[in-house]
Amino acid sequence: MTILHLALASDWDAARQTGEYRVSTIGRSLDDVGFIHACADHEQLRGVVKRFYRDVGAPLVLLDVDPTGLDVRMEEAPGDPPEVFPHIYGPLPVSAVISVLPFTPPGPLGRGSQ
Repeated sequence: MTILHLALASDWDAARQTGEYRVSTIGRSLDDVGFIHACADHEQLRGVVKRFYRDVGAPLVLLDVDPTGLDVRMEEAPGDPPEVFPHIYGPLPVSAVISVLPFTPPGPLGRGSQ
């Protein structure tokens, strides 16, 4: 099993330099939120992209994360209906990321997505 996380390409590049990724979501750090947001599967990812990433103009990458050895907790997020998401507590070691793919969310100009 793997989990997914969308990242700004620039944040991922910085993480590769330090050896760990510390961004929770766009504009919010692990220190701000207390965990790193993730998705359990591509269906859940589609909803997150639609709600939060649709108009992001900066390059994005999709991280495929092996949760083995990480503190990952399945927690309910508010919504209607509420949904359960994986949250990564603590920094994400670069070594836990098994693949990184460019990702383009659908936007107002009808761009495609991964």
